[in-house]
Parts: sequence; structure tokens; C-alpha cells
Amino acid sequence: ASAYKPEESRVPLAIQLPPAPISKFKIALCQLTVTADKERNIAHARKAIEDAAEKGAQLVVLPEIWNSPYSNDSFPVYAEDIDAGGDASPSSLMLSEIARSRQITIVGGSIPERSSDHLYNTCCVFGTDGKLKGKHRKIHLFDIDIPGKITFKESKTLTAGESPTIVDTDVGRIGIGICYDIRFQELAMLYGARGAHLICYPGAFNMTTGPLHWELLQRARAVDNQLYVATCSPARDAGAGYVAWGHSTLVGPFGEVIATTEHDETIVIAEIDYSLIELRRTNLPLEKQRRGDLYQLVDVQR
Repeated sequence: ASAYKPEESRVPLAIQLPPAPISKFKIALCQLTVTADKERNIAHARKAIEDAAEKGAQLVVLPEIWNSPYSNDSFPVYAEDIDAGGDASPSSLMLSEIARSRQITIVGGSIPERSSDHLYNTCCVFGTDGKLKGKHRKIHLFDIDIPGKITFKESKTLTAGESPTIVDTDVGRIGIGICYDIRFQELAMLYGARGAHLICYPGAFNMTTGPLHWELLQRARAVDNQLYVATCSPARDAGAGYVAWGHSTLVGPFGEVIATTEHDETIVIAEIDYSLIELRRTNLPLEKQRRGDLYQLVDVQR
């Protein structure tokens, strides 16, 4: 196997999986109903996070665009200046407050973010001290056209992010992607090579691609990289301009669906056990079997 130069298959070298601060914990995926009432959405999300914490969740994940309708018309209206904080970003202020008061880690789904003259689809990660630990701007914008089914172009209003986001938290090293980011295996491979235990994808797949690809992509990202993948979708609103598929899910490092749901509003509570990552990587030692003599994954920013 050494003749295959597996150590050269990732450039720079893959980071060894770091020891996690905790081996087992509960994760909550809050599949929320989203309305046009921003104040209601924020209060509703707060209540869901409180409920999840009461049920023992140490990591809470929210959906993509949970404070606003999902539409190009709405993004500029509901956008917040996250960097300014305070009253300029009531959604992130709420997440910070509840993360601190409940001493939980929150992957805050995503909200429209205004920064200078640009709008982004942005996920904020808050630590147990309430501080912002990471901010991921959706890298791959959702521009698709399936005639007779769905046409949507986020690029009409949104700007693409420029950086992968990996965050060390009290519940392990977490990579962040938003919805369409899940389709690009290279991003997940970067996170795996950077030592992620878990990748969280807040997302809102639609009624065309959801039934075909939502679970498939989650399981593929998990089994290819031998780590956990968690997704969180808005609940389905058949009367909305954009109808979400739902089905928030947790997938384990063997590609197994650990917990999932249908399309109604709910909170999915499940256990993550990081010891399974080492077990699966021992069972299938992919890292030692890669063909560095034939291909490389180059992490440009490293």
C-alpha cells in the first residue's frame, strides 16, 4: 500500500481526527415552520431551542433561512448586519443569548446577511459562552432550472461566500455547509481532511430534488468521509412560494440513517457517538488506501 503514496493524496496532509471534548451527546434538529412575520419566527425559534435544551440537547441545529420566507424578494427585506450585532441583527442576538443561558452549542441555520453592498446566505455558530465561533456564507449558490419543475437563481440577489468554515466547539470539530453546498463532495472532503467529526448542512431542498437526492447526498457525504452528517430543513408549507421537502436527518459514519422525520414541524433528538468514527475508520481504512500516486485533493486555503 505504501507504493500508492496515500499520504500524498491530500495536500497538505490530512489532519488526524482530533480528540473530541465529548464522546456522546444529544443533537437536536429543529424543523421549523417559517412565516412572513420575522418577530414571530425569531420567538418561535427561541421556543424550539428551549424545548430542545430541556430534552438534553447539547447541540441544536436550525434550518436554512428560518427568519424569512425563502425568496429573492424577501432576502433584502429580512437581511441583518450580523457583524454589527445588537438591534442590527435580532436573529443572531437571540441565538447568542440562548446559547449562553442554556450553555449549548447552536448551529444557527441560516439567515440573509447584509454586509456593505452585498447579501449573503449565512450560518452563524455560537458556543456555550454565547460568542460567535464561526460564520459560514453559502459557497455554492442555488441556481437551477428544471423546466416544468423548478427554476430558482439565488445569484439574482445573493453573493457567494469565499471560504469553507470549520469550527471547534464543545461538541467537537464541525464543518458547515448550507443546502446546495452538500452537492459538492470536494467541500465535505476538505472538512474531512481538516479533522471534522461532524458536518452540519442547514438546507431547504425542494419538492423536485428532495425526494431524489436529499437523503442520498447526506449518506454519500457521511460514508465517503466516515463522519457524521446532520441536516435541518424548514417544515413544509404547501402554500409558500418555495415549498421545502423537510426530512431533517442525522446520518452516521457508515452511511446509516440514525434519525429522521417527515415534513411537519418537529424537533428530532438523536445521539451522536464519536467512537463510531474510529470504529468505522478501522473497519474500512480508506485513508491508508488512497492512491496518492494517481490523484490529490488540494486544500487551497491551507
